[in-house]
Amino acid sequence: MSALDSIDAILFSLSRAFCSPFAVFVQIQGCTICLLLALGWLLAAYVRNREVKRIKNSMKAGNSLAFLYQDINELEHSRQVKLPRVSVIMPLKGFGEHNLHNWRSQITSLYGGPLEFLFVVESTEDPAYHAVSRLLSMYQDDVEAKVVVAGLSTTCSQKIHNQLIGVEKMHQDTKYVLFLDDDVRLHPGTIGALTTEMEKNPEIFIQTGYPLDLPSGTLGSYCIYEYHMPCSMGFATGGRTFFLWGGCMMMHADDFRQDRYGVVSGLRDGGYSDDMTLASLAGAHKRLITSPPVAVFPHPLASDLSFGRYWNYLRKQTFVLESYISKVNWIMNKALFAVHCYLSWGFVAPYVMAVVHITSALRIYIKGYHQLEDTAFASGGMLLVIMLAICTFIELLSMWNLTRREVTLCNMLSPEAPRLSLATYNWGLVFIAMLVDNFLYPISAFRSHFSQSINWSGIRYHLKNGKIFKIERRKDMVPAKTDLGGKHLYGKKGAPQKASFLSSLGRNLAHWRQPKKFDV
Repeated sequence: MSALDSIDAILFSLSRAFCSPFAVFVQIQGCTICLLLALGWLLAAYVRNREVKRIKNSMKAGNSLAFLYQDINELEHSRQVKLPRVSVIMPLKGFGEHNLHNWRSQITSLYGGPLEFLFVVESTEDPAYHAVSRLLSMYQDDVEAKVVVAGLSTTCSQKIHNQLIGVEKMHQDTKYVLFLDDDVRLHPGTIGALTTEMEKNPEIFIQTGYPLDLPSGTLGSYCIYEYHMPCSMGFATGGRTFFLWGGCMMMHADDFRQDRYGVVSGLRDGGYSDDMTLASLAGAHKRLITSPPVAVFPHPLASDLSFGRYWNYLRKQTFVLESYISKVNWIMNKALFAVHCYLSWGFVAPYVMAVVHITSALRIYIKGYHQLEDTAFASGGMLLVIMLAICTFIELLSMWNLTRREVTLCNMLSPEAPRLSLATYNWGLVFIAMLVDNFLYPISAFRSHFSQSINWSGIRYHLKNGKIFKIERRKDMVPAKTDLGGKHLYGKKGAPQKASFLSSLGRNLAHWRQPKKFDV
């Protein structure tokens, strides 16, 4: 028997095995996962599209500023002067290609009330310190902003430490505090929309949003886009949600001043993840988390985002499930760990089987085999393959539809920004990323579980009983660049480019933000 005949024998054996009742169940389960994802994205697209229609109808009715307020009367000076003070706190780390654009979008908000920005860095050696300082000097007459040096964290992650130092430094009259990641690209009306919802419903504990990833073309960037997409349906509810994204969180300032529900102590005493900690506190105290339909933000990924940096990012994401603040939180995390791992490999397995079915059928066709048993199994296998292909197409179509709706919404919410487009998305790479990401997730999750330590931007955190108990800092642990934004962490001092059209437009928007400009 030749080697090729041996391979054929193995293929036919696998094809028969993959037509067993259990294997058929696995493949039908994979199809079901595809359809459930498609349904979730369809519902999320409905919520986003409903907001698009609302803005369009409002514009047709004469409200040309519908991207800022549903009711144009809200722009009257008498109402703007009554708006509460908001402090925006941004923990910074490193400087990359998209930071200046993102920071400009944040400080040129068209919120009409008192507004301050606190950019918090670990030290003056951070390249972000020099970059943001120079940027703010360009807007010193237009915005209330400052750079705060937080120093090194000792009991929690550096990001949480920076956030808490920002809270200590915020204005005494601040009513709401908005935490933003430095890779968030805000819309002009975002802060106003979040504040309006907080004013309408004082029971809201946290308002959040979610990023719309803009892949740069590398497989790593598409893997991150695919990783975030299933979570996006949990944020496109138009209201109550159980999900929380640390890149955008608006909260009551008094919750921090009074350490209400343990928000300060829960974060400070061993906190690793800000959003997971606060989400667990919200669940424990039955507090409300909401995500308004306009809270979706363009998130450009680094042009040189390598597969290795994607893997580092995935490691940090799965490591989050190892942190917890209570027994109930631990149980929830472990349940999420198990379900996610099961569904990830349950999603990938049918495609492995499909490859065997297709290869087996091709060998039968090429060699002209007519053995009834083999051809019967090949036919049955191809039926399963066709079913999986149809479900995959429906899933990708639903993902495309949601992305299209969010791109349209982002373009409407930021009419002054460069237009986003779906033309740059490679859906073949999206499909490959779906398989790669779901295959690697359980591997990363198990590695995080057994290591109990993670390197985050050059700082290694060690967990014990769900909390940080040891922090290591060594120069040899510092990566060349951060994972998503490709930011330099040390050694390169960022500097804004010379004044451009965007810079000039940003200045105009900053002036427009002043209350007197809304006196209609």
